[in-house]
Amino acid sequence: MTGPRRAKDGPRVRQLRAVATANAIGFIGFRTDRFEAMVALFRELIGLPVIRKAPGATWFRLGTDAELHVYADADRDHAFFTTGPVVGLRVDDVKVTRARMEAEGLEMLTEMERTDAWAWCHFRAPDGTVMEIIGPSSE
Repeated sequence: MTGPRRAKDGPRVRQLRAVATANAIGFIGFRTDRFEAMVALFRELIGLPVIRKAPGATWFRLGTDAELHVYADADRDHAFFTTGPVVGLRVDDVKVTRARMEAEGLEMLTEMERTDAWAWCHFRAPDGTVMEIIGPSSE
């Protein structure tokens, strides 16, 4: 899609284009009250490989370098996953992208988190949708 479908969405679409330069999907997360059924869907029916299991959480490999996470509704660390699947948009520099988003007034829901390879944080899009930016860890 090159532009907003509805004229009234134009300002929001322009705002997101001005602050984020995503180049791929790096993460999809679900928080659900049907945890076992969702895990079975992705593991047994779709055939995604499990890369990590913990009580109330299962992580799957999605392609070569993306992940799909399923969290039980009792998972307190992801209680802000309230708007449906949370999509993580891959960006080149999470710190720079986050700073641009903050300067535009977007609500940041988490601090920046890191592993040796990845950095990410969650934010609320202009329409209220919870999203994530994820990219290579620079520190």
